[in-house]
Amino acid sequence: MTQLAAGLTVRTARLDDAAEIARIAGFVAGQSGGTPFHLPAWGAATARATGQHFAMLVAERGDAVAAILPLTTLRSRLFGTALVSTGFGVAGGPLGDDQVAQAALIEQALAIAEAEDAPTIELRGGPAPVGAGWTVDEGRYLGFVRPIAADDAAELAAIPRKQRAEVRKALAAGFEIATGRSRRDLAEHFAVYGESVRNLGTPVFPPALFREVLDAFGPEGADILTVRHGGRPVASVLSLYWRGTVYPYWGGGTRAARALRANDAMYFALMRHARDRGCTAFDFGRSKAGTGPAAFKKNWGFPPRPLAYATWTRDGAAPRDASPLNPKYRLKIAAWQRLPLAVANRVGPWIARGLG
Repeated sequence: MTQLAAGLTVRTARLDDAAEIARIAGFVAGQSGGTPFHLPAWGAATARATGQHFAMLVAERGDAVAAILPLTTLRSRLFGTALVSTGFGVAGGPLGDDQVAQAALIEQALAIAEAEDAPTIELRGGPAPVGAGWTVDEGRYLGFVRPIAADDAAELAAIPRKQRAEVRKALAAGFEIATGRSRRDLAEHFAVYGESVRNLGTPVFPPALFREVLDAFGPEGADILTVRHGGRPVASVLSLYWRGTVYPYWGGGTRAARALRANDAMYFALMRHARDRGCTAFDFGRSKAGTGPAAFKKNWGFPPRPLAYATWTRDGAAPRDASPLNPKYRLKIAAWQRLPLAVANRVGPWIARGLG
């Protein structure tokens, strides 16, 4: 614990203490900028699944939490070491209204980076720190969120005309829609998601990551929705549910899914499913500006919103850039796309556990 001026203390949360975890989760739920990726459950689950290290920094004034900063230490032989807030999430930067407390957490993160020889800190959202070594990127990633309509007819009306026609065709295709959390659901999701990311040229995450997140968030907080065609899964998405918002997070389709419009059927079915669960907002997640996924989300009527990510790089160190848009990965991506799926799904998790 570090004692600072004005009654402020900074310490590392005790993640083996259920009362501590509940206290921090309650703080996150009470913050307007809170996300599932700020929760101890997220950081702990992703760390268990990938072998990376997770810690939660807490700033307190007396008995009250003033701010938090979740930190995942990512170590990769291919991509180096970085502290990320939060690993494997699209959000999770400093959280809390107390600016002094947030600044204290950033200083502690810098100290940890020095101690762990991490040349990079990535903050995914939250106030951008000011000081030497920090840069802010507001142009690479876009977020997409809009309300869920009151019923299917209103949902269709909310989709722009050209995309609405595609969704209508998908709804008439007679797909089987299944939701659940069973071993079958997990196996089908991994098979579909693994093929989807292989086709994009990126390695798939370990199967344990999906299982651990499902377990950590429980039946009320996470499930899998799968679209089957002729009894075979062709599209699948693992979603989080938190504070009235559904977060379709890990989703994709097989090579056949596009022609079948299975992804259109999947996301419309998820909107219906989330509405039935009491959700009122649909967070379509982040996409890189200028990419096909970003265009797909805009076509569904989701307004793009720039996301600000702050990065600190130690003097003289090369910035960590594991983005598949980095030109130096172009040939590797092309080679990965040609791998047999069984090979990609066996080797991919070893690589992806260090991407975060």
